[in-house]
Amino acid sequence: MTSNNDTLFARAQAVIPGGVNSPVRAFRSVGGTPRFITRGEGPFVWDADGKRYVDYIGSWGPLILGHSHPAVTSAVQAAVARGLSFGMPTEGEIEIAEIVCQLVPSMERVRFTSSGTEAAMTAIRLARGATGRALIVKFEGCYHGHADALLVKAGSGLLTHGNPSSAGVPPEVTQHTLVLDYNNTEQLEDAFRTHGDRIAAVMVEPVAGNMNLVPGDARFLQTMRALCSKHGAILVFDEVMSGFRVALGGAQSLYGIVPDVTVLGKVIGGGLPVAALGGKREVMEHLSPLGAVYQAGTLSGNPVAVASGLATLAEIRKPGFYEKLGATTADFAARLSAAATSAGVPFCAAAVGGMFGLFASPTPPANYAEVMQADKPLFNRFFHMMLEAGVHFAPSAYEAGFVSAAHDAAAIDYTIDAAARAFAALKS
Repeated sequence: MTSNNDTLFARAQAVIPGGVNSPVRAFRSVGGTPRFITRGEGPFVWDADGKRYVDYIGSWGPLILGHSHPAVTSAVQAAVARGLSFGMPTEGEIEIAEIVCQLVPSMERVRFTSSGTEAAMTAIRLARGATGRALIVKFEGCYHGHADALLVKAGSGLLTHGNPSSAGVPPEVTQHTLVLDYNNTEQLEDAFRTHGDRIAAVMVEPVAGNMNLVPGDARFLQTMRALCSKHGAILVFDEVMSGFRVALGGAQSLYGIVPDVTVLGKVIGGGLPVAALGGKREVMEHLSPLGAVYQAGTLSGNPVAVASGLATLAEIRKPGFYEKLGATTADFAARLSAAATSAGVPFCAAAVGGMFGLFASPTPPANYAEVMQADKPLFNRFFHMMLEAGVHFAPSAYEAGFVSAAHDAAAIDYTIDAAARAFAALKS
């Protein structure tokens, strides 16, 4: 009998490139047919065949409360009744800006956008406009959206300028981007010794989630802050994933580091398209209409999306929310690792706040090169075993996973039991 997922995927491929509107959804990394989702509730989603899965994708991070949280859906429904979009200011935009600035003190002023890519792109333009410099430093394995200047891979040698990582990106665009190794403090120091007076910004995921979960080393990030301050460069923390995910104040609150600019997304929209960039007042006031750095967006601060974000932020600010989420996620990762060890399978997991990583390797990696050494075929086999058992992890060995407040003991226990059976089968 043909699966409805297969039928839908065939239809999709006839009208959508690759059958998907974002590449990782296509299952190219793991093989097979993507599951077409019809609905979600709590920690679960259901596909077009009616099969239920424990969901650890969570829309790639935003659904920190789980699917269809009543407070969020109620707020969205009320906002829809008032109007979908105005293209004019609303009080909700002010309210969410005030809350974000309160929760993330480094953000003295904030500008809202519709996507993380848009916010990261604007942060780069802002840094260049504020400093009058062109050179951007980023790190191998960190993803900041698909803006041309950020789709860059490392050059052929130490401190060489990056090369485009996508067709359609001219080399002339990436000549102003320097790509370094994540968590390599010495290389970062060398870069500033060589290029310090030309660096407009250093952009980093303080907790990387796009090469699977790789936390930044404290010394690495602290050195980055010190070097940016010394050389007059803008330090940009990309917290699209980690913001309001690993802690209420984001990763910067865990490390005690104050960036000049922060990029947020995902959780602040609660599942609808909201992102933001914010930072020091003197930097942010370079943005139009106050300054000469242009940025605009028809749907920025959309009232329905803002309502979703406000409702989500209200829930995550309740006492004990992050303590419980962090404990659940840490316990989940520890039990997954223990199950693999018990079965004698070289697999492990790690967690930071509500984010986790699954690695087909004995120990968690510290940088992109170590991530790439993992046993990808082993991960793919594990992924499909879990999918068959009704557990949906990210369909890639290079993506972080997400636990929500809706993942109760029953959902976690079910996942661990399924993983133990999968590891036993992988060992046999």
